[in-house]
This record gives sequence, C-alpha cells and structure tokens, in this order.
Amino acid sequence: MKPLNIVFAGTPEFTIPALDALYASPHHLVAVYSQPDRPKGRGRKLMPTPSKAWAEAHNIPVFQPVNFKDETAVAELRALKPDVMVVVAYGLILKREVLDIPKFGCINIHPSLLPAWRGASPIQSTLLHGDTKTGVCIMQMDEGMDTGPVLDIAHYDIPAQTTSQMLHDTLAKLATAPLLKVLDKIASSEPLHPQKQDDEKASYAKKILKQDALIDWSSDAKTIEHQACAFNPWPIASTQSNDEIIRIHKGYAKPDELTEQTPGTILDIAKQGITVATGKGSFVITQLQLPGGKALLVSDWLCGNTKAIVLGHRLG
Repeated sequence: MKPLNIVFAGTPEFTIPALDALYASPHHLVAVYSQPDRPKGRGRKLMPTPSKAWAEAHNIPVFQPVNFKDETAVAELRALKPDVMVVVAYGLILKREVLDIPKFGCINIHPSLLPAWRGASPIQSTLLHGDTKTGVCIMQMDEGMDTGPVLDIAHYDIPAQTTSQMLHDTLAKLATAPLLKVLDKIASSEPLHPQKQDDEKASYAKKILKQDALIDWSSDAKTIEHQACAFNPWPIASTQSNDEIIRIHKGYAKPDELTEQTPGTILDIAKQGITVATGKGSFVITQLQLPGGKALLVSDWLCGNTKAIVLGHRLG
C-alpha cells in the first residue's frame, strides 16, 4: 500500500476524531482547510475553529479561504498535489474545478444513512423525526448536495433519550473506521464498489433556526420529546411562561397518559419532573433553565425559586 497525500477540509468539533484517525494512520496529512475564524462569546473575540486549533497543535499547515471563487485559493490547493481530499462538515461549496484537483477526488463523511437527510442538519433531523436507526456514509463527492455515490456505511441503532450532542459525538467516532477502510482501498488500488443513491427516496435536512425550538404544546408528547432531544445542545427546546422563556434541556413523553386539560397546563410538580399536558399524552420536564440561571434537574430546581412554574399554570 502506497500512503496517500491527504488534504482535509472541515471546520467544527465533529472533525476531530477523523483528524486524529488520519494523523495516526500511514497516510500523510499535508494540510487542513477550515472556514475563517469568527468572533465568539460576549467579548466577540476572534477564536480559531476546532479544526484549525487541532492542526496548529499538530504542526499541520492551515488554509482558510473565504471561498474557492478566488483563483489564488484554487492554485494553493492544486500546489499541495493531494491524492484525496477528505471533507467533513466544511461548510463551503466545492465547485467542479476543486473536486477534480485531487487524483482520486473528494470524499465526504455524512452523518446519516443517505439518501436520508441530505443537507445542513442531518443529526438534528434524524432525532426530530423519531428515527431509530442512523449511521455514517462515506461518499464520493459530486456537485450536488450530498448526492454522490456511497463508498461505505457504518450503521447505528439510536437509544431512547439520545440528544443531538450524544449522537454527534457517537457518529464522529463511528466515521473513522469506514473512512480509513475507504482510504486504504484507494491506496491499495482495491475496487470500491460505489453505490448510487436513490434520489426518489431522498429527504432533506434544513438549516435549524432558533425559533424552531419553541414548543407547541398542542403537538403530541412524542413530538415534543423529539424536539427536546434534537435541540440539545442548540438551540434548546423552549416555552413561554408569563413573560419569561423557559428552556427545556431534557424530558420524556408519556404518550398514553390521558388528560382533558388544555395543552400546556402543568399537571404535576415532583422531584422526578414537571408533567405538562400536550395535544396527545403528557410530557415530563426533567431538566430546565430559567432566564439568567443555569440548567438544573427539576429535583434541584425545587430547592430554589419555583414561582415561574406552579400547578395548574399554562405554558406557551
């Protein structure tokens, strides 16, 4: 096997397990591409992206073009003479000219079972729709949005109460084995057997907006549970209580519990959770956050100020 010269393109925390795996492999990681640094926090201080921080710690050259419309950026990539470009949550569109630069093209890690949940938020969309199975696809990139042929798949059964953060961390690690398997096959000139996606079965994961996390208590309890899981750690499921916004970090559905109360009505307050009527069944809040405070288990919250939530009060 002749080791490959690999250029890596990715930006967020999801990239780190793949970077670690490539760095420890026989292949040569010649450069890391990341989106430009952006201001963060209350002080709006310019902070390095997770992939850039990793690259600098491992003495790997970093490139941060705003896009690839600039011919200088294209020329820089071409000068690296990559055999393969590994793309993971990069966030920039790669035009055909860029896709054709690596000898063996560009391969992408996508955290869903393609053609399900192509697009911007595959992990959140998987949980929002109550899917019980997901996985990671290693895909040969083309000019479409996650439309290229699939080279390898790792499957994962989603446990109950899995949040987006938990699924994010699991899939980031799960991706490393199939990624290395594909790269080793390329390096050894073994056939890859790409599988064309069935476009008729495709579903699309739209960009998540902050307002998507606002709970409609007339929805059924399972839908609300899916929201709580999908929107943790961002933007966090939320509800109105008088003039305050309460954020709901964790909770679970009791879909078969019958109630004649108006959706949003608080039915019970106990250490185990706050039970709220929904359009079908009830939902039990187990971890919440009031304005200016931190996220607390309901058992801890009961030890403090409980005026914002009282029995019979209606949320939403």
